[in-house]
This record gives sequence, C-alpha cells and structure tokens, in this order.
Amino acid sequence: EKESVEYLTEDEMRRFEALQPPSGSVLETAKDIFVFQMYTGLAYSDTMAFDISDYRWDGSMWRHNGERIKTGVPFVSSLLPPAVRVLEKYGMRVPHLDNADYNHCLKVLGPMAGIKVRMHSHLARHTFATYMLSNGAKIENVSRMLGHTNITQTQRYAKVLAESVHEEFNKMNEKLSKSKN
Repeated sequence: EKESVEYLTEDEMRRFEALQPPSGSVLETAKDIFVFQMYTGLAYSDTMAFDISDYRWDGSMWRHNGERIKTGVPFVSSLLPPAVRVLEKYGMRVPHLDNADYNHCLKVLGPMAGIKVRMHSHLARHTFATYMLSNGAKIENVSRMLGHTNITQTQRYAKVLAESVHEEFNKMNEKLSKSKN
C-alpha cells in the first residue's frame, strides 16, 4: 500500500458537486457516480454492483451490511443524502460506465472544477475516508465502512489528516510571525 494518499478537500468536494456538465452527457454520468462514491466509500466494482434491494430502510436511512466484491471482506454502509440524491435521479440505481471511460471523464471533470490532483475512481474512496475521519468518525468504524481487513489499511488516512493539521499550524505560525513584525 502507498503511504501517501490523495483526496479531495471539502472545498474541492463542493466544487466538484457544483459542476454542471451537459445534461444527459457521459460527463454528467461520471460526475454523479463519483459523488455517489464520495458519500458511500464504495469501490468502483461495488458501486457498479450496487442494488438498492440489498439495503433496508430503517425509517431514517438506507442501511446495508455486505461483502466487498473484490475481497469478500464485510463492510457496513448507510446512504448519506448526496448519495441518495444520485440514486433518486436514476430511479434508485447507479448509472453504469466502463471503468476506463469513467476515469477518462474524471480527468476532464477535475480541471473543470479547479481540482489539481489527478482524478480517478479510487480518489472518491480516499475522499470518503478522509471526510469521515475529519468529521469525527472513529477510525475503527471507517475501517469497517471501507471493508478493510485490518485497521492498518485505514491508518494511512489518519496519517494524512495529521499532516493536514501540521500544515494548519504552519499557516498560523506564519501569520503570527508576520503580525509580530
């Protein structure tokens, strides 16, 4: 596993979600799939196999305990509102795109949203993990959401967040140093 993890910041997530590709275009489909992945943490293969009938409505959210297609590892999922909005747009289904076409579209969409990191389908999963951790989710729970076999796989996202915290301290240090002079 790589040590460094790229992900979208919350600002980049919002900019990506705000994109308005031509209605009915493959770019619109790719954008919607990526948004779905950003808010579910599902890998591409699990996203393409998504079936709402696997989920149960508990009165407030759609929930599912399943197994990842690639690894067979159990995971726990609940559908957050942005993911549900994508599903509602497509009749409670995830639209399908070939992985190569999907990744090609993401490379076009990223710059349109002012995103500098290389966009690819797995970036949505990285974004989900860092988003959940930065908003207070326990690392053990994020590990289970992602269907990781052990917490070590998930810890690399926490390391990224620690680096981000240090960057914030550096910015504040610079600001305070300037105001002192």
